[in-house]
Amino acid sequence: MSAGTAAFRPCALIPTYDNPRTVRDVVLRVKAHLPAVVVIDDGSGPEGRAAVEAIGAEGLAHVRRRTQNGGKGAAVKTGFQFAHELGYTHALQVDADGQHDLGDIPRFLATAQARPDALVLGAPVYDASAPKGRLIARKITLFWTDFEAGRGVITDPMCGFRVYPLTPALALGRTGDRMDFDIEIAVRLVWAGVPVINLPTKVRYIGRDEGGVSHFRVFGDNVKISWLHTRLSFQRVMVRPWLDLYRRLRRPALPAGR
Repeated sequence: MSAGTAAFRPCALIPTYDNPRTVRDVVLRVKAHLPAVVVIDDGSGPEGRAAVEAIGAEGLAHVRRRTQNGGKGAAVKTGFQFAHELGYTHALQVDADGQHDLGDIPRFLATAQARPDALVLGAPVYDASAPKGRLIARKITLFWTDFEAGRGVITDPMCGFRVYPLTPALALGRTGDRMDFDIEIAVRLVWAGVPVINLPTKVRYIGRDEGGVSHFRVFGDNVKISWLHTRLSFQRVMVRPWLDLYRRLRRPALPAGR
């Protein structure tokens, strides 16, 4: 093992909020590829809480419960801190509803191990189950993400199947707590100099008859995402050029002859 991969100690990070019918199966399927699993219960109701407590009692995962629901972003950030406390260097985030192709986990982990400095993002390949409204919304947010992070740097900013290097993720300032989180942290990690690797992966929307539960709030989360892009675009145009200039001016001059 090379020096670049010697410190690679990944865990899976599964945020969950009221996914009692799917979360245990997701944990078991993840463990087939990655034994270390962290589950963050984001203030689930009685049924969801009982499902997560059972996972912890069986020793299937490290479990931490947030007393109040704070949103996906809040749960993932709690998971970052918990994973760091447990000594992990990277967190492979997957959703608790079973929509991700978990057979791709070895490929994501191999990529992250080869490039432990990089953010590995899932680039979703949708089947016919994907609602057209969601696909249109993703195209809109990708338009803005291309402007904020650079065209083609991030193939999809909303896919929750990704591998984070924990050190730069924990070093960021405040980021959104709800569905705006996945977008914001990806853009801000790019701004922090973290390279991005996009990996295609199949995504299937899970219906309610299979236990799928969408926590996307059509009005509230769309407002948050719109405000996020307003702030990021403003910083991209008005703030970052001055910061980049300031950093260049502060760089020490090279010795003569170099």
